[in-house]
Amino acid sequence: MAAARPSGFRSGALCPQLLVTLAILIIASEACKNVTLHVPSKLDAKKLVGRVNLKECFKSANLIHSSDPDFHILEDGSVYTTNTILLSLEKRSFTILLSNTENQEEKKIFVFLEHQTKVLKKRHTKEKVLRRAKRRWAPIPCSMLENSLGPFPLFLQQVQSDTAQNYTIYYSIRGPGVDQEPRNLFYVERDTGNLYCTRPVDREQYESFQLIAFATTPDGYTPELPLPLLIKIEDENDNYPIFTEETYTFTILENSRVGSTVGQVCATDKDEPDTMHTRLKYSIIGQVPPSPTLFSMHPSTGVITTTSSQLDRELIDKYQLKIKVQDMDGQYFGLQTTSTCIINIGDVNDHLPTFTRISYVTSVKENTVDVEILRVTVEDKDLVNTANWRANYTILKGNENGNFKIVTDPKTNEGILCVVKPLNYEEKQQVIVQIGVVNEAPFSREASSRSAMSTATVTVNVEDEDEGPECNPPIQTVRIKENAAVGITSNGYKAYDPETRSSSGIRYKKLTDPTGWVTVDENTGSIKVFRSLDREAETIRNGIYNITILASDQKGRTCTGTLGIILQDVNDNGPFIPKRQVTICKPTMSSAEIVAVDPDEPINGPPFDFSLESSTSEVQRMWRLEKMNDTATRLSYQNDPAFGKYVVPITVRDRFGLSSVSSLDVTLCDCITENDCTFRADPWTGGGGIQLGKWAILAILLGIALLFCILFTLVCGASQTSKSPKVIPDDLAQQNLIVSNTEAPGDDKVYSVNGFTTQTVGASAQGICGTVGSGVNSGGQTIEMVKGGHQTLESSQRAGHHHTLDSCRGGRVEVDNSRYTYSEWHSFTQPRLGEESIRGHTLIKN
Repeated sequence: MAAARPSGFRSGALCPQLLVTLAILIIASEACKNVTLHVPSKLDAKKLVGRVNLKECFKSANLIHSSDPDFHILEDGSVYTTNTILLSLEKRSFTILLSNTENQEEKKIFVFLEHQTKVLKKRHTKEKVLRRAKRRWAPIPCSMLENSLGPFPLFLQQVQSDTAQNYTIYYSIRGPGVDQEPRNLFYVERDTGNLYCTRPVDREQYESFQLIAFATTPDGYTPELPLPLLIKIEDENDNYPIFTEETYTFTILENSRVGSTVGQVCATDKDEPDTMHTRLKYSIIGQVPPSPTLFSMHPSTGVITTTSSQLDRELIDKYQLKIKVQDMDGQYFGLQTTSTCIINIGDVNDHLPTFTRISYVTSVKENTVDVEILRVTVEDKDLVNTANWRANYTILKGNENGNFKIVTDPKTNEGILCVVKPLNYEEKQQVIVQIGVVNEAPFSREASSRSAMSTATVTVNVEDEDEGPECNPPIQTVRIKENAAVGITSNGYKAYDPETRSSSGIRYKKLTDPTGWVTVDENTGSIKVFRSLDREAETIRNGIYNITILASDQKGRTCTGTLGIILQDVNDNGPFIPKRQVTICKPTMSSAEIVAVDPDEPINGPPFDFSLESSTSEVQRMWRLEKMNDTATRLSYQNDPAFGKYVVPITVRDRFGLSSVSSLDVTLCDCITENDCTFRADPWTGGGGIQLGKWAILAILLGIALLFCILFTLVCGASQTSKSPKVIPDDLAQQNLIVSNTEAPGDDKVYSVNGFTTQTVGASAQGICGTVGSGVNSGGQTIEMVKGGHQTLESSQRAGHHHTLDSCRGGRVEVDNSRYTYSEWHSFTQPRLGEESIRGHTLIKN
């Protein structure tokens, strides 16, 4: 690869202090010679140091590189400095690396720089002369005409250097056309600098040649910088303009305005741009058909426009133009080319469709539907099978009842008149229909209006047909009071003969009767109540009971209708409360909303009157009602009842006094929301009870464990004591002990404890069912004795009374607050437990 020449070099001779002497030492034993360059002590940047003969070392090198970045090597072996260099007394050297990238061959040239002051002294006088002369060589403007006829070699110009006054100068050139393609097109005489061309040149292939001229002395010294030399090839009009297409095709709509653009043609010319050789002119030289002339072409742009608005596709649908393009701005001596342009005339909707006839007559049988009764045709001069030609038919008059419709046959463009709703001969024997037609595309002429629509009249004769009975209207109604007496008769369904407008001879039959409440008279269609009618039955919707009737004539032709029996309401249902389960979270709410409903009509319903059933005084004492609105009341507790389930009967009366009693299951629960209060069966008793939380169960287990510890202590320390001052029943040892630490309603408010039974010597082992037993109070802790041991209780101590909640009944039971002291309890139980300690200990474990 050739090394690029550094920019910014100045022409002229070097000053005496920078004179360079080149000495080449030949070493016969090496393929590439070492080179020694004699240089001054200071070398400025971008200065020529000397030239090395690279071809002698490696002819096929395509990559040249210097090992020292301070020096740059050109393709011809010229060595230039890239930076300012100061040489010391010692020699400085670098290596020129030559390589061929194709075969990976490499060679080296070692270059040595020496500071030689004697050479400068010898050349001092000559250098002073050269310094006074201002050296310059400039290129003479050079050009040649393409396709020149010679004679060859053709002299172009002379290249001279003014350094030839002091040196013997040899001239040489390099570049495209010399040592690059096209090779050997130019050469220069070595001694004279005359530049010659050896053969004709095509400008369209080579617009110019950029050559480099060199001036050197016989010993290889280059007193001048390389000279760029531009040779320009002058253009000759040797290329014809050529259209970009052999045939152009454009489309313009008919009736277009004058000056409308049809299209644009274009041509190219290979000659030199922006000259007369490429200045093109367009024109139309022929038209088929020749008359009338409807188009023109812009001479510079090639745009084709209309010159008339009389383009009519229905007369001529295509024009063919012969067009020409000529260079030299259309001068007679310019080169020219022709082409063809086809202009198609596009269709617009400038013709309305018209009926081929203005009146039509057809017939159809009554009660016929979805049949074709007539086809109508139209004429249209616009382009077939386009929106400008396709017809849209419409019915303008005579179709007020929607009996007809008209559609377009896509293949024939005919209008098809159909009957879509049955005609009735008894109502009308003849129908006159007016139809109109337009195109799918709107009419293009400015004067178009609704009056321009083509119309036709169609007379439709309706033919009579023997018909069956008509159930009209299809839904008929009758009113009957609910709870009407069985056997009562009412009007029913009526059908009639459309031709005689009479119901004579029509027979009726019941098709559907969901609950079998009525019968239908075969001859009259009247109905009779067969079973008691109930408006509040599940099969009734909105107070109407529907049955289906089949009517038939003597020929067996039938029709079907619906008879709706409107049941008039009777106040036969008392109001009731549908929601029977009520939960009141006692800590967060004190009441619950109770809503009643009445199946009867509103006139026989609200306002309701709510009252507590007075049969139970306990209900009156615990609960009270407060009216909220016509259908709701508020149930609230009083006198602070205990948690549990209660039955509250409530009487509800409507406005006429009809009433019913609804028993509500009310649960008072220690909860935040109703979902927090859940109930399940007691696993010990099998009865219903309140579900215990994990903390309540843990508290019970801890209480049982504490009781076991107390009993164990009593058994171990048993001793003989004196008789108790108070008589204690003998069956006391068989009662259960329940430890309760509940002081007030709180987190551990519910307990369910499995009891256990103890036996004494001489005592009966059988359990006695009882509600509650006596309790012993010691230090705020209540020890309760419960008989049976299989009953779930909730205990609390308020106002000197002991209350328990019976989970089976959901009520509250008063407990005797008679209690024994702890000493009495200890005196009674210690001797007995001491006698049966082993047996009691075993029982505790079980």
